[in-house]
Amino acid sequence: MRMPDYTVTGDGKVTVFLLHGIYGSKEYWRAQAERLVARGYRVVAWDAPGYGLSALPERFSFDLVAEAGAALIRALGTGRNVFHGHSMGGQITPRIRLKVPDRVHGIVISSTIGYFGNRTKEEQEEFVRKRTAPPPPGTDPVTANRMIVDSMLGPASGGPEVDLVRYWASRTPPETVKAAVKAVQTMPEADAVAGFRAIDVPALLVAGEVDQVGHPAGMRRVADMVRGCEFAVVPASGHYPWAENPEAFNRHFFGFLASHFPVSK
Repeated sequence: MRMPDYTVTGDGKVTVFLLHGIYGSKEYWRAQAERLVARGYRVVAWDAPGYGLSALPERFSFDLVAEAGAALIRALGTGRNVFHGHSMGGQITPRIRLKVPDRVHGIVISSTIGYFGNRTKEEQEEFVRKRTAPPPPGTDPVTANRMIVDSMLGPASGGPEVDLVRYWASRTPPETVKAAVKAVQTMPEADAVAGFRAIDVPALLVAGEVDQVGHPAGMRRVADMVRGCEFAVVPASGHYPWAENPEAFNRHFFGFLASHFPVSK
């Protein structure tokens, strides 16, 4: 498998890797990357296998995606590396660390379900149906995706950063969405739980207050598996808290980085 597509921004001794969700792109991190670079961090944002210019593997799985992430950090990592995995990215990040434990020094996870069994049967069925059902007649894939992305936002969310998420997330290929949803369903729960329990580096988990996907109660259960984990809830935010309420999200995010991974400009 070839290297995933990625961008590198900034220059510094601490690199922050940004991993998007099922509906995602390296491009929707632009504003957050700018903030990180302004604080002296180096940023690597990727398009996971199947996204952007990264080809969809014939046998997509989170373990395969984690292999790509491990290859990325081997090639681009610096002395200290922090992973921010959003949603699907939050499920993949612990698996990456298991593959390269000496290269991942800090973990931030936002808005993830953690593992499929962390949801009720009804929530599981709704998660799959919503993302794999045929779009309404006459609806193009971008519009169909945007309807789903919009449903994951908080009711009062808006602004240029939310628009950036909506634009890029809605352009996720439908076949990639289906492959990723299947990976969520089929990842063994024991493996997922083991990945979270194995985290022994500084970690922060962040939930959006009104997120129906990575909701606070489910993320709290995941946070309880991670020793010494910090946990925060972003007010009035849905599934994309770093874009919907960046001020509140970044109080926790940049506070975590400053505490554990300070940089001098």
